[in-house]
This record gives sequence, C-alpha cells and structure tokens, in this order.
Amino acid sequence: MSASGEGLGRILTVALGLCLVCSMVVSTAAVLLKPAQQANKTLDLKRNILMAAGLLDPSMSVEEQFEQVETRVVDLDEGRFADGVDPASFDQREAAKDPAQSRALAGDEDPAKLVRREDQALVYLVRDDAGGLDKIILPIRGYGLWSTMYGFMALESDGNTVAGLGFYEHGETPGLGGEIDNPNWKAIWPGKQVYEGDQVAIQVLKGSVPMGSDEKQWQVDGLSGATLTTKGVDKLVRYWLGEQGFKPLLENLRRGTAS
Repeated sequence: MSASGEGLGRILTVALGLCLVCSMVVSTAAVLLKPAQQANKTLDLKRNILMAAGLLDPSMSVEEQFEQVETRVVDLDEGRFADGVDPASFDQREAAKDPAQSRALAGDEDPAKLVRREDQALVYLVRDDAGGLDKIILPIRGYGLWSTMYGFMALESDGNTVAGLGFYEHGETPGLGGEIDNPNWKAIWPGKQVYEGDQVAIQVLKGSVPMGSDEKQWQVDGLSGATLTTKGVDKLVRYWLGEQGFKPLLENLRRGTAS
C-alpha cells in the first residue's frame, strides 16, 4: 500500500474511533440526564397547574405549594373517579394514543381535532381548610393553526365559574396565535361562566365582546389577527367542558356523586 493510502486509512480509523467515542458519551449523558429532565418536566407541569388556578406564589417552592393539590384519575364517560388507577403512573397522552385506552373521533364528534379521546383523564382538586372543594383544574387540549395546544382550565368550586386558563405547550405564531400566552388575554377569563342552564355557553369570539352585550358573562375576546387559533381555543374549551369531556364529572361533583 502507498504512503498516501496508509495515511488515508489512519485518518478514517481515527475518525471512526472519535465517532464511536462521541456516540458513547452522548448516549451515556442522555441516560444519566433523563431522570433530571423528567423531574424538571414534572415540576414545570405542576407550576403551570398552579398558575392556571391563580395559586402560584413565587416566594414558595412549587413542590410545597403543590401539596395542596389532590390529583385524581377520572373516567370521562361516567364522570366518576377511577380509584383503581394510580395518578402518579397514569400517562394521559399515551392513553390517548392507545386504542385499548381511547376511542377514535371523526367529523362533528371531533371539533377540537383530537383524533382520539382517552377514556380516562387526570384532574386536579384544591380543597379549602375545612376540606371543601375550592378549585377544579382540568387538562385541555386541541388544535390551533399550527399545533396542538396543551393547557389547563381552572374552575371555582361551583364547576361553572372560570378561575383561570393557561397553555403550557403549543407551536402557534409568536405575536399572533402565540398571544394565548399574553397575561392580559389570560386575565380576561376569570369570572366568566361556562354553562347557561345545562348547556355549554362560553365562547371565544372573533373580535372583542360588544359593549353592553347581554351575554358578556359567557363571552371572551378573540385574539387579534389569529382567527384560526381563536377558533381552536373556542372549540377545545367547549369540547372539554361538554358531554364528551368533563361535564359529567362536574355534574357529579356538584351532586357529591363523583366517587
């Protein structure tokens, strides 16, 4: 073999060795960091749950504050707690993908564009000092313009009055649909009513709520320049607070028959 050929062989051998070493380092780092990453993800989720309910106190640790939150798994069809399921190990996103734990949606049955709806879901309850129900925090999701938007809606103990709303994951356009993160827009939601009688009446309008509207208690301003994101929020909120979502649970909570 010529000197140039031997030199090329050595270069390829060194390059291959470096690639193998780098891949081993990256793989090892991924394995070692996975628990920390999962812990940070869980902590961020808890922070968003507290924020949606207006309970987050920056001066206290998230874990300490989350001790007041009771996590339960609910059977969506029955509207009752599934006591045989451990909330700590239940993965709602995975359940939505699993045909054995979800059902397919299509057409008018899927206004929020979920494709599949899980049979069971997580809910978060906050109780007052006397043990009575104070806040009900519900996971919600649905498709906007570019992405599935994941968030939480918090209701007061009556299961009808909005306490807060927040989205923690989405890919909507910054400055347009991304304004679902704007504190000024989120501040519109508290105090709004979900139901008129037994019907879902809350709606996100295209544009602003008209001055003097007789229905303003159920109406929320839309996002300027973000029609499809606005429609997406409207549809996902109405879906998850309707019969296919958490309405059966909310009715049972009011009657004291959720257990």
